[in-house]
This record gives sequence, C-alpha cells and structure tokens, in this order.
Amino acid sequence: MRAYLVLEDGSMYWGDSFGAAASAFGEVVFNTSMTGYQEMLTDPSYAGQIVVPTYPLIGNYGINQMDDESSKIQVSGFVVRSECREPSHVLSKETLDSYLKRHNIPGISGLDTRAVARRLRINGVMRGMIGVGDDADEALGELKKAPDYGTLDFVSRVSSAKAYDWEPNRPVSEALGTIVVVDCGVKFNILRILRSKGWNVKVVPINTQPKDILSLDPAGVLVSPGPGDPENLIYAVENVAQLVGNVPLFGICLGQQLLGRALGAGTYKLKFGHRGGNHPVKDLLTNRTFVTAQNHGYAIDPDSMPATIQVTHTNLNDSTIEGIRDESNMVMAVQYHSESSPGPKDNEDQFDLFLDMVSRNRGS
Repeated sequence: MRAYLVLEDGSMYWGDSFGAAASAFGEVVFNTSMTGYQEMLTDPSYAGQIVVPTYPLIGNYGINQMDDESSKIQVSGFVVRSECREPSHVLSKETLDSYLKRHNIPGISGLDTRAVARRLRINGVMRGMIGVGDDADEALGELKKAPDYGTLDFVSRVSSAKAYDWEPNRPVSEALGTIVVVDCGVKFNILRILRSKGWNVKVVPINTQPKDILSLDPAGVLVSPGPGDPENLIYAVENVAQLVGNVPLFGICLGQQLLGRALGAGTYKLKFGHRGGNHPVKDLLTNRTFVTAQNHGYAIDPDSMPATIQVTHTNLNDSTIEGIRDESNMVMAVQYHSESSPGPKDNEDQFDLFLDMVSRNRGS
C-alpha cells in the first residue's frame, strides 16, 4: 500500500507501507547507527518519536530473541530507505515487517531518508505523521493539532508500574549488595551489566519516594535514561535531589539531566539531538577520546553550571556537556549510553567507576 510521511513544515515524502497499516504521530528524529535497529525500536528513550535510520538497508539480519532492550517496541513509527523481507542470520526468528505488525507499529519504506535527515539537520526535529493512502493533505491538518513533543511526560508512560528484581532466580547469597535503578525508561543492558558485576539489581518506578528507595538499603542508585524533556519532570528532579549526598548516584542520559537539574544546573533542547553509535566524546580527566552510543535531544546548559559541578566529558562535534561529577556528594553522570546496545562497548568502564565509588563509600 502507498504510504506517506508528512512533517509539520508541510514537506511530504511518499513510500510503501510495511508493518501495521496504521497512522502514527511523533517527533521525527534520525539515528546514524549502521546496525542495531531492534535495540533502537525497543529503547524507551524513543517513546513518542518516529525514528529514521540513516543507514539505507534495514531488516537484513531479521529479529532475534536476544536484542530487545525493553518489553515492547517503543517508537511511534519507523521510516527506512529499504526494508529487507528476506533476512539472513542464524539467530533470526522473524522479519522486521512481522515484528512491527505484531506490535501494531507502522513503518514506511522506499522514501529518501537522506533527504529527511538533511531537512531535520537544517531545520531541527519536528512533529511528523505516518499515514496510509493518498490523503496526506488532510493528515497535515491533523498533525498541526497534535500536542508538541516537549510538553508531554513520556517517562511516566514507559516507567515500570511497580518495583521488581532483575534476574531474581539467580543465586544472590554472595552478591556484593544492592543497586537500585530508578526507571525513567531503563534499557535491559544496564541491568544485565550491573548484575554481571555481582550486584543485586532492584528496579523502581520513576515516582518512588526517596525514603522508600533508601529503605531498600542500596549501596548505590542509578538514574536511568529515558524520553522527553527534563523540564517536565519536576517531581523526578525533586526526588533525585533528596538522594544527593545520602547515597552514591550515577546518571545516564536523561539521568544526567535530572542529576544536573537537582544540583542546580539547567537544560535545553538540542536542534536535532545526538542519536547513533558513532559520536566522539573527550574524557577531560584522562584526555582520551571515545566513540560513544547516544540517544538524546536535550543537554545540560553550560552557562547554568554551579561551581560545585565538574565537567568530565565533552562532545567533540558540538562541545556539549557529556559528563559531570560532584565528588563531595558522590554524584557522577554521563550523557552518552555507556551500556551501548546498540553501539560500541568501549564505555562500560563508567559502570566500574560508579561501582568503585560505591565500594569506597561503603568502606568509609
């Protein structure tokens, strides 16, 4: 079936429908990773967004049972240049088309994704709509009535409804202690990494009160990545602020933004965000440069930084803040995804640095 992508500036792109034959609204963003589409689709940080991979061939290695980063597809829609209907991989269980159909997510293929990405780079991210059929003009009218992405609280939609233990059936008698993860839209690989390093992992909803988190006797608390504008998450910032100084804290992506705001910094929206597995970041503490996985549309405002916060990492493309630390309050955070999935695994050492801080605090 014929399908279209319409952007709020009136531009229209025509292609073929795949996945669910349905319409979808969302903020249109692009991702520059060459692989990892299953992880992209299931990353909760993409809630409310239509994702456009810049790599042209998508679906060629199918869908497996290992690479989901949450319990469902999180994107609103998926836009690709060329969709592969005959994947080839020993682990593949189904096609991308059937995967999207099963989760009722619309896709569109056969359009010029390079042109879409260029428009977003020049004009910034904007609202868009995927539709099936020929009535794109009417869809543009509907799109203009849709709420702005930045006004919605997507974190409350993707956060777990209740607390749970990650891999509760594994032996925990010799565990080093408990790390509590505040679920703003956590990816499974964060939980896998913490568990692999010998810690019990307890995931709690975003609205969990600080006293209830501390009652779990955590050795440390990780504030996870997630979707949307941190300015809408006043309740989360207030909760995080009450944890500062009481327990070692590690923030990733949105977690960094929430910790930054809790420490007195501000945040702002990037023109088209950082999304992909090939973003260069400089570690100012070691003077080394790393290739990182990223997925965010907001960043900490450098002009609002209080003197107590140390900037530890910067983005070499646009000099945005990629890492902060407050030693006196046992706080560290990174803007990039140290857990990868998808992307390079070069930055998992940030978990070790956090767990070293946890161990030092327990020892003292």
